[in-house]
Amino acid sequence: MSTTRTVRRAQAGTTEPAWVRYSLIGLALCFIFLFLVLPLAAVFTEALRKGFGAYMEALQEPDAWSAIRLTLITALIAVPLNLVFGVAAAWAIAKYEFRGKAFLTTLVDLPFSVSPVVAGLIYVLMFGAQGWFGPWLMAHDIKIVFAVPGIVLATVFVTFPFIARELIPLMQAQGSEEEQAAIVLGATGWQTFWHVTLPNIKWGLIYGVILCNARAMGEFGAVSVVSGHIRGQTNTMPLHVEILYNEYQSVAAFAVASLLALLALVTLVIKSIVEWRHERELKAIAELPPERPTAAPDTPLVAGAAH
Repeated sequence: MSTTRTVRRAQAGTTEPAWVRYSLIGLALCFIFLFLVLPLAAVFTEALRKGFGAYMEALQEPDAWSAIRLTLITALIAVPLNLVFGVAAAWAIAKYEFRGKAFLTTLVDLPFSVSPVVAGLIYVLMFGAQGWFGPWLMAHDIKIVFAVPGIVLATVFVTFPFIARELIPLMQAQGSEEEQAAIVLGATGWQTFWHVTLPNIKWGLIYGVILCNARAMGEFGAVSVVSGHIRGQTNTMPLHVEILYNEYQSVAAFAVASLLALLALVTLVIKSIVEWRHERELKAIAELPPERPTAAPDTPLVAGAAH
């Protein structure tokens, strides 16, 4: 009787009147429409304002292709680097106890607390002509700032926490018992990571890579500082959109912006698929029947195996 009364009390505490539920749902839908759907529709409407021919012509310009190519190159370099660094940092923080662990965690979170513009300025102060390493780099004809290496470095900095921060709580929740068991059974460190750790973190890893790639392609602040805005050479897609819009080429600007919008939509679709697959896998594991022991602990077979 007490259990039934408790359940009814909990249901009464979580059940709101119909007008409250509908009001909250309507408010959420209005917010999504005004701040997400309407701006997205405006981008594609403005991009196609002069027809599909003008849209394709804006995307076929050499400067636009250069910006698209540089954006893809930057993402193809930054994302794998962050994948390696993020997994290594998450492994160290979640699986080991050592002095300075809190400081390392703070460093992982540093790009979240530093403005992207400040992050780009850091590389200018280090590798610029008047920076710490500027004279040496100029003497050896090495270009970092206002070149592709500077754009990659700035992108790596601002996107570093995404994979690590996605994996750290996941690894901490899983613990290290399975890795310890694998090592006791004779597995090497690489075998333990490949056959035990990686299958357990694969969905979180994929999710982090998706977010990291989206931020790498859409980064503006840090890249704007280190790029130099050289058309056809150091402009990524966001920077190219800004230049076109400042030159009152609105159709061309929104055409390139529509590619970034499509990237966001594709990212959302992939993220939803990953989350659905992960939930489906967890549900399938939860529905598996418990394993029954094939023999009692005191059977001759186990006793013989123990000897």
